[in-house]
Amino acid sequence: MASPRGEKPRVVFVMGPTASGKTDLAMRLFDQLPCELISVDSAMVFRGMDIGTAKPTPDELEAYPHRLVDILDPAEAYSAAQFRSDALKAIEEIQQADRLPVLVGGTMLYFNALKQGLARLPEADPQIRERIEAEAVEKGWPAIHARLAQVDPEGARRLKPNDAQRLQRALEVYELTGRPISEHWREQSEADLPFEIVPLAIAPDDRSVLHERIEQRFDIMLSAGFEEEVRQLWDRGNLHVGLPSIRCVGYRQMWSWFAGEYDRETMRYKGIVATRQLAKRQLTWLRSWEGVHWLRTGDSNLLSRALKQVDPAVI
Repeated sequence: MASPRGEKPRVVFVMGPTASGKTDLAMRLFDQLPCELISVDSAMVFRGMDIGTAKPTPDELEAYPHRLVDILDPAEAYSAAQFRSDALKAIEEIQQADRLPVLVGGTMLYFNALKQGLARLPEADPQIRERIEAEAVEKGWPAIHARLAQVDPEGARRLKPNDAQRLQRALEVYELTGRPISEHWREQSEADLPFEIVPLAIAPDDRSVLHERIEQRFDIMLSAGFEEEVRQLWDRGNLHVGLPSIRCVGYRQMWSWFAGEYDRETMRYKGIVATRQLAKRQLTWLRSWEGVHWLRTGDSNLLSRALKQVDPAVI
């Protein structure tokens, strides 16, 4: 579908914090437009992780197919670079079919990778990663953060002391290249994309409403069998908290409960708090996106407002 100005074809981004109603809006757009959906979610890529990721149900996925859902086993890893490659391929295929790509999800790193491109970084080095992980086990990730601050103050400022995956990568890149990862980030330039992005962001006006929705959804997940879902992953015996799948919000807290680190009520509390923290990070990132079109969760005119931004001709 061409843009209203006859320039590049459009691609819709449906973004927002967790529990804001992104998936529902995307499915409503699907009902109204000749479009296809692409998931932008670092947890929904994993098979067998359905309840805790708020993945659309099998019936919903049959009626509203999402690309990049259920493409990996939880023992595997999936990078932002892999997502970018897969998403660009899917976008091109959808456009060739003369349909509108609608990307929906809450993994802002993936949206950013698609919009901005990625810095050219070296491939992962298993030996370096193992050594950094061993040091973290002995001293803790805050100590790793402090070590990063000595060689890359800018990079350390942008990363939290317990952001294990990104701290590990930052030190790995420094050891492999002799240059701080922040220098690689600065060299990263906005991608020359072959399409125009229509950025939509959905969220409640009141943060307390979002917090309430998050708590309610977590309890619904527990009632729907979230514990049993994670228990099946636990019983496999080949998964651990070092994997991206098990580090997902909710799954990590459930895993720690199974490991005896705290009781069930503490697991529930920590799971809700971690989800709220995730939502805060998502909102912070979205507010920095210049030109994003904000939509309100629960707005009775939500669909028409979204359609007005996507394709005024259907209004």
